[in-house]
Amino acid sequence: MHEPLTYFSPAKLNLFLAITGRRSDGFHDLVSVVAKLKWGDTLTIAPAETDALECDDPAVPVDASNLVLKAAAVFREATGWRGAAKFVLQKRIPMGAGLGGGSSNGAIALRALNDLAGRPLDDAALVPLAAKLGSDCAAFLTAGPVVMRGRGERIEALPEASAARLSGRRVLVFKPSFGISTPWAYQQMAARAPDSYCPEEEAQLRLQRWIESDAAAEALLYNNMESVAFEKFIALPTMLEELRGECGLAPRMSGSGSACFAFLPEGADASAIAQRLKDGWGGEAVVIDSRLE
Repeated sequence: MHEPLTYFSPAKLNLFLAITGRRSDGFHDLVSVVAKLKWGDTLTIAPAETDALECDDPAVPVDASNLVLKAAAVFREATGWRGAAKFVLQKRIPMGAGLGGGSSNGAIALRALNDLAGRPLDDAALVPLAAKLGSDCAAFLTAGPVVMRGRGERIEALPEASAARLSGRRVLVFKPSFGISTPWAYQQMAARAPDSYCPEEEAQLRLQRWIESDAAAEALLYNNMESVAFEKFIALPTMLEELRGECGLAPRMSGSGSACFAFLPEGADASAIAQRLKDGWGGEAVVIDSRLE
């Protein structure tokens, strides 16, 4: 009997996110720089008679709708593997946050299944399988910060010098008690088209200028999904404006929200900022002091 295998399933931040338009297949095209956090969930896998998923968060569905179990089906179809697995998920990444928790779990489940099955696929072959699970899943199978294009399935590593400006940066991640539905956010983007979109040429140019410069990570930050989220969820722009004016931070929203983040100076005491967030958003607000991978 194999011993259970344990994997880290990181959260992600969209440091740069430009939604450039809606595609004919209903998805949206985007240009995004995604960095993974040194904070996230833990996924354990062990051989079993049938696929099963347990989770310590009762709000997380553990049926076939979960990307972990979808990953098992995709892997089995691609490889012909006849085994099965029991997954145990320790959940830390909140849902409806724009932190990619479900996508991370699905992608890491693919890696875990591949290991359990004796690695019939190399790392590169796992990436298109991850793209079948969800638009941003493939980003979790590539080390370091990446650029996502298309609907998120086209992954490219950042140039080494650019990645070095991001790697290890201290970041405060904070989320109010409410989440934001990703499908809702994209529907709102489409309803406000074309004003809600960033033209692809402009998005590519903004990103390229940062890559070719020596500007700090803060100069990269951009997210045009903030417009639709902030219009409905006024608590977000209100708090971010406070953090800019009173704490000197440069906070942004990640993905479709509701989680936001800000880089912190080394040695800074985050406790006062965390308290301000709790005072403004209530005791159920999540505040995480972490670093980029």
